[in-house]
Amino acid sequence: MSRILSTGAVAIAILATGTALAADSGKTIPLFMYTDKTGWQLDRTLGPDDLLPSPAGGPGPITYDRRYPYVPNGSGGQSTYRVADLTNPILQDWLKPSMQKANDEVIAGKVPYRARERCWPVGVPGFDAYSPAEPFYFLQRTNEIVVINPGGPEIRHIYLDVPHSKNIKPSWYGESVGHYEGGDTLVIDTIGLNDKTFVDNYRTPHTTQLHVIERWKLAPDAKSIDISVTVEDPGAFTTPYHAVQRWLRRENTTLPINPCNENNDDHFNQGLVPLAQATTPDF
Repeated sequence: MSRILSTGAVAIAILATGTALAADSGKTIPLFMYTDKTGWQLDRTLGPDDLLPSPAGGPGPITYDRRYPYVPNGSGGQSTYRVADLTNPILQDWLKPSMQKANDEVIAGKVPYRARERCWPVGVPGFDAYSPAEPFYFLQRTNEIVVINPGGPEIRHIYLDVPHSKNIKPSWYGESVGHYEGGDTLVIDTIGLNDKTFVDNYRTPHTTQLHVIERWKLAPDAKSIDISVTVEDPGAFTTPYHAVQRWLRRENTTLPINPCNENNDDHFNQGLVPLAQATTPDF
């Protein structure tokens, strides 16, 4: 049986396969949004890292230095912070001094910078790698997909079936344009990112030449999304690299709003990066 879900300007018929028939075009699309109580969360059972090397092979993302194993919080053992493996051949030499400094601070027992812990945006592809305590939520419309991370809160816009703008001003999340493919996949192309973020949780810098392509593929049972990522930045990396990740559907997770800045100061004088602060009104 099918039922009709109407959210703002979008009306779509939900099918048992986890796909939907877009009312305006008759096109079958993957359905990421079931209700306002369905979210998606990073699958930590695949391993402790953020973005994982692609099974297809080729250059992969930065992972942890095997001399300092990374243990995520909540995995049953004493959690650790990440120490990046700087032997990865994708890294251009100019990236390594700052990453080595971050590694040395972690090894010395200091708390490293993580964007969301200090209320800063993570950008792309860091968006795919971050694992907050609360799931992400999707709002699917006919002309865009809005992804909400309630922990910031942060909002990412993916504009559908349009080309990139001619003159893009670099921003935290850049400009993401996407299209549906094959009835189960959303393909996203992102450019126009500023150089204020890192591409992962290992504090790997990038330049404004960063170009990211994501393919979000909904599983046949609609319980997971497999994400393949291609990252290209000729200003930072010796070659494009490929990574994968998976998000799991979480039911009965009402969308919360969690203010980040309140009660998040450097109470123990650990030299944390200052919190993001708004200096001008949004509207």
